[in-house]
Amino acid sequence: MQKHGEGPFNPFPIINNAVANIICSLSLGQRFDYTNSEFKKILNFMSRGLEVSLNNQLQLINICSWFYYLPFGPFKELRQIEKDITTFLKKIIRDHRESLDAENPQDFIDMYLLHVDEEKKNNSNSSFNDNYLFYIIGDLFIAGTDTTTNSLLWCLLYMSLNPGIQEKVYEEIERVVGADRAPSLTDKAQMPYTEATIMEVQRLTVVVPLSIPHMTSEKTVLLGYTIPKGTIILPNLWSLHRDPAIWEKPDDFYPNRFLDDQGQLIKKETFIPFGIGKRVCMGEQLAKMELFLMFVSLMQNFTFTLPKDSKKPILTGKYGLTLAPHPFNLIISKR
Repeated sequence: MQKHGEGPFNPFPIINNAVANIICSLSLGQRFDYTNSEFKKILNFMSRGLEVSLNNQLQLINICSWFYYLPFGPFKELRQIEKDITTFLKKIIRDHRESLDAENPQDFIDMYLLHVDEEKKNNSNSSFNDNYLFYIIGDLFIAGTDTTTNSLLWCLLYMSLNPGIQEKVYEEIERVVGADRAPSLTDKAQMPYTEATIMEVQRLTVVVPLSIPHMTSEKTVLLGYTIPKGTIILPNLWSLHRDPAIWEKPDDFYPNRFLDDQGQLIKKETFIPFGIGKRVCMGEQLAKMELFLMFVSLMQNFTFTLPKDSKKPILTGKYGLTLAPHPFNLIISKR
């Protein structure tokens, strides 16, 4: 990343690395240097994999599974991406297995491996095994990196487009946190405007606009429509968060819609960027903590603006499995 004052830069690589390292610390027990070429390559593979997975040609795999093995185009690219990610993650699991200390587990992988060993003693048919661990780590790594990265990028973009709101956020940070210490989660309750601003970004962008597929466990009637048992359901969170029957001027960026007359936060039942109910996103709390602490830290220390004479960024987003902003450059200035 360029130092501030050196001109426009693309914030994606530095933000992506920072978010990914949080997941790495929790699940893999290690952080990677931002210059680590293998780490950067894997992050690029994951971003590209999420983008290419919605290629129209790849949807043919859902009809004929053998299309997956076609030796050309997006089919070949997707297989190579999966191969490289698999090699990276399985090596880490293998290293953990070799260095496992039952008396001193270091991270999620260690705890899981210890549970696998315990299950083998008591239940020979247990589903807990090293291969299943690979899929869990893959889910945590991909879902926990891409979503929060894009949320934070959207926050920086909207702050650059709305300097007045950016200054209001900074004023609240200065009043509650000050300039001499890092923000804490305990500050959150005293920072309703900052929280409302993050929520408004999430409402407008909805980084997982169609949530994830669900399936009806029984025949259901909803608003007069019969949904048979076993039907795949895709909740349209994008439509919900921009419904003019629910939100006044839904396409406008207006954080105050989440504040009451006293400036306190309003919880709206129709605001559900992480889903709702028993199948709500399991990473919701971690994502909220990451987003708040990283956003506040950045706003506390820097001012973000768009380069002069630059074209207005496209705000429709680039759709893969998540909704990412189109690449953009920012000018960063130390406060």
